[in-house]
Amino acid sequence: MSARPHAAVATAATSAVAEPAADPCCAAPLPVLGRDVTVPLVIGGEVTYAALDYAASAPALQRVWDDVAAYAPYYGSVHRGAGYLSQLSTDLFENSRVTVAEFLDCREDDQVVFTRSTTDSLNLLAAVLPADCQVFVFETEHHASLLPWKDARVTYLNAPRTPQQAVDTLERALAGREPNGPALVCVTGASNVTGELWPVRELAAAAHAHGARIVLDAAQLAPHHLVSVRELDVDWVAFSGHKLYAPFGSGVLAGRADWLQDADPYLAGGGASRKVARRTDGGVDVEWHTTAARHEAGSPNVIGVYSIASACKALTEAGFDTLVAREQHLIDTVRAGLAEVPEVKVLSLFGDDAPRVGVISFVVEGWNSSHFAAALSAEYGIGVRDGLFCAHPLVRTLLGSDPQQIGECGAPEAEPGVGVPPAEGWGRSLNAIRVSFGAGTPDEHVERFVRAVKELVRDGAQWNYRTEDGRCVPDRG
Repeated sequence: MSARPHAAVATAATSAVAEPAADPCCAAPLPVLGRDVTVPLVIGGEVTYAALDYAASAPALQRVWDDVAAYAPYYGSVHRGAGYLSQLSTDLFENSRVTVAEFLDCREDDQVVFTRSTTDSLNLLAAVLPADCQVFVFETEHHASLLPWKDARVTYLNAPRTPQQAVDTLERALAGREPNGPALVCVTGASNVTGELWPVRELAAAAHAHGARIVLDAAQLAPHHLVSVRELDVDWVAFSGHKLYAPFGSGVLAGRADWLQDADPYLAGGGASRKVARRTDGGVDVEWHTTAARHEAGSPNVIGVYSIASACKALTEAGFDTLVAREQHLIDTVRAGLAEVPEVKVLSLFGDDAPRVGVISFVVEGWNSSHFAAALSAEYGIGVRDGLFCAHPLVRTLLGSDPQQIGECGAPEAEPGVGVPPAEGWGRSLNAIRVSFGAGTPDEHVERFVRAVKELVRDGAQWNYRTEDGRCVPDRG
């Protein structure tokens, strides 16, 4: 069945992205929702909000929102109806699967399974591991890829300090594993803490040389760089829509089909089952789908899936060469500005020269990180994140803090502004500050951020702050 999309939907789905400027570094940011939102400042007045927390959730592209709005009146049940709207929705859903496969440059026999998020994707993969599978994962991973493997034999690898050390560490670990048994390596493509790019192709080669498979957590990589399953030679890739300029609630696990087909469905229910029949003894026999539907039980999130496909098209049409060049300009602006402030220490595993995406974490001598982030928001209209970024072992390693210390956002010091005593340096910092940006970030936002950091370090906060529920917030009397 292939329903012909209604004209309004077809037009939105093929809407053009603005042509970039001749110089990629000077190209305009892609239009995103919220780009004109103003927020009040505690010191008076309003300012356009500078969303610099892309690593947590990137704003939705205007293109994505327009596509969804054009489709919404034609919303119908997927795979479950004979009516035109149901057929149209099914067509959009399955065509979105094709779009994602093309975006990731998947192999012909790979499957694209739609999930809720990267976390959901990796938990799905963990649920279908063969019996007695051994998993190798670096301590540097986001919790989404660090924690799902509870039913497997897990080897946690120490944080490497160079890309080559990462490969060597994995080589040694794999060489010492039990031969012939199934094994899986899980690795990030770009760190959600430091933004540094990992040597994925080399790690994949090491994994395959030792008979292991590899899954790539591309949550922070896919929004910034072209991801090719074929070129990287990874077995699976996972990412989230809400980091790829699409709304919340959708994700992708794409890759080899055999482990997915051999395991029971991640969720049992309608859609995953191909045939269900009662037995004479009163029980039920179930024949499960062998396609991606096997792990997509329930009514699918067609709007979320269509949003991901729309974002994939928009980024592809904008051109990753242009996007990467412009983002590098923003990275250079932020790093050069922070380098001018001696009190700021940027966190890094691989060093200053390591290639990275627009994710930078740092601490400020003499400041509680929650207090600093609160002041950026309340006094400058800048949204960043503070804390351990769902990567507690990595941040603690980078900060040299005690792993037993409580490290929730804003928790380390008793009073806002006390921070880390200058005499003791950065060693007592339990949390960090993260600034992150991408295709929708105007130059003014990162320039305002750099200016704000310098002013806060030089002059201090203009407002009083207090601790509330473990966080620093403006004290409004």
